[in-house]
Amino acid sequence: MSGARVAATLHTDPGCPWAYSALPALRALEWRYGDALAWRLVVIGLTERAAQYEARGYTPATNANGNQAFRDRFGMPFAVAPKPRVAATGRGCRAVVAARLDAPGSEWRVLRALQLANFTTPLLLDDDALIAAALRDVPGIDADALVARLDDPDVAAAYEADRAEARSAAGSAAELQGKTARTDGPERYTAPTLVLERDGMRLVAGGWQPLEAYDVLVANLDPAIPRREPPDGPLPLLERFPEGLVTQEVAVMLSRGNDDPDRAAAERMLLALVAEGRARRAPLGHDALWTAA
Repeated sequence: MSGARVAATLHTDPGCPWAYSALPALRALEWRYGDALAWRLVVIGLTERAAQYEARGYTPATNANGNQAFRDRFGMPFAVAPKPRVAATGRGCRAVVAARLDAPGSEWRVLRALQLANFTTPLLLDDDALIAAALRDVPGIDADALVARLDDPDVAAAYEADRAEARSAAGSAAELQGKTARTDGPERYTAPTLVLERDGMRLVAGGWQPLEAYDVLVANLDPAIPRREPPDGPLPLLERFPEGLVTQEVAVMLSRGNDDPDRAAAERMLLALVAEGRARRAPLGHDALWTAA
């Protein structure tokens, strides 16, 4: 953890709408604490076969209805048209693991690309060709070569190690809160679960949590940790995250303390930057991806 003060392990899955809807809070942590947090990514691998979801009653219609509810509650971009079928998530998780093995650090870009595509396009996370298409514009990624690696022994072994770590939640604080699940064997963390560690102390924010829960855990682990305040406008955020931000992410990062995010105000400021030629807006689901010009 060179330069870092707190280790942050994120247990997540590109197919989970709860994890996707937590992106604004996670982005805010990155803005506030920067390099003082050493991030590590563990994929859960929620399902290996679509039949697992079908057996639980999931259908394209129920998924679309659920996405609409997540859109309205949490504000992340969604395209709510039903997909052709239900899809498993394991292949998408393997793509994240392959990226981590081949170019450490790129796994975060691959994860984000798959999350955005999964919830705003017809991507099926168990279709290798569609995964490659979703990753084709990710900087530093050879999408076809990455997807060709999904069944390689080193990728399979690393993926199974992630799955095992994610299924070590028995007896944890997350289990006490009812934030774990037992869907395919041992008790597992639900997505997103954030594990924070420093000097032998380990704190677990299991499953969906508000930003305030993450923030108070970091502050208690290291009360002297440097903490950046929100900027006065969105441009510094777009410059800090050059891959782009959606409106809800910007709104949450602009909020102060425990204030509720003002999404409408954030969008007005973003539109003003576009009008001034200092930002770009690309439609994404029912929202947009904003980047610095």
